[in-house]
Amino acid sequence: MALDAETREQLIETVRRFVTERLRPLEAQVAEHDAVPDDVVEEMKALGLFGLSIPAEFGGLDLSMEEECLVGFELGRTSPAFRSTFGTNVGIGSQGLVMFGTPEQKRKYLPGIASGEIITSFALTEPEAGSDSANVQTRAILDGDHYVLNGSKRFITNANKAHLFTVMARTDPSKPGAGGVSAFLVERDLKGLTVGRPEKKMGQQGAHICEVFFDNVRVPVENRLGREGEGFKVAMQVLDRGRLHISAVCIGVAERLIADSVAYASERKQFGQPISSFQLIQGMIADSKTEAMAAKALTLESARKRDAGQSVTLEAAAAKYFASEMVGRVADRAVQIFGGAGYVADHGIERFYRDVRIFRIYEGTSQVQQVVIARETLKRGG
Repeated sequence: MALDAETREQLIETVRRFVTERLRPLEAQVAEHDAVPDDVVEEMKALGLFGLSIPAEFGGLDLSMEEECLVGFELGRTSPAFRSTFGTNVGIGSQGLVMFGTPEQKRKYLPGIASGEIITSFALTEPEAGSDSANVQTRAILDGDHYVLNGSKRFITNANKAHLFTVMARTDPSKPGAGGVSAFLVERDLKGLTVGRPEKKMGQQGAHICEVFFDNVRVPVENRLGREGEGFKVAMQVLDRGRLHISAVCIGVAERLIADSVAYASERKQFGQPISSFQLIQGMIADSKTEAMAAKALTLESARKRDAGQSVTLEAAAAKYFASEMVGRVADRAVQIFGGAGYVADHGIERFYRDVRIFRIYEGTSQVQQVVIARETLKRGG
């Protein structure tokens, strides 16, 4: 359901102001303390950011994919850790429920997810499964009216704050591969579920990832998401949408870095003139601008296709692959344009350089996207 033009413009303007006035001044502090301040999280809830993609009947903003991307562009103009605060609620943590949930499951959880009262998390990755998502080892064995979950997950975003996990687990051990995997809605306070300490990581301080352990966790049958054996299908559909969301954020970050590079190059003088007058600097700016524009066009076109009801497995993978690789190159050029100032912590450029590195890894590595793109292209006969 698309918003009318005026409402859409108001929403984007509100998010833009929030990013500029509230979030950007806090970037260094969030990185240093590895935490987004509570009052900022409350403001995010009040703005409806936790419910961007949740249907209106459950209190969400019910944005179309295109609108979600437009908001993603704005959110990308500040540290990605801010978006991660509500990112799982908007994307991978809620969309399985939105697409495959029963009316009862939706009524029970979606209003709380939309308001930000319930934080969600998506538990797919394991030591032996992630890119190879059909190789899930965590078991869910049916015992009466419950499934008993055993196993562990790792690198799970927002796990330390989550109240509800979408967990992929193997319900049929005799079936190797995707067919034996099912999806479950698992509440945090169930006995036997524990969450590890947040990992120390290269970038995106303030966004946390942890291990999650399941030790004979009893999950009611009514908390299975979709039919038994449909877990892989749930995961793939969720990732199509998530990949376009990540593409949009990558583009927003790239636009921020280009703007910062242009401002710096226009002020910084060498040989008696601003470095922006040197053609080798201009070349880096031109490459960054062109690539960001190409990524934006691809992402928006793919989002519109998805809104029109078409399958976008190929397009979402291509957008995510191109946008995430693109923002890595833009961040690298930004460090180069800033020179020594880009390498020290004053301008935040080195922080963005580290922050954007994960985009080429999560929600499917660049190599996984290449495999998906090739597979789908071959299927379509080129």
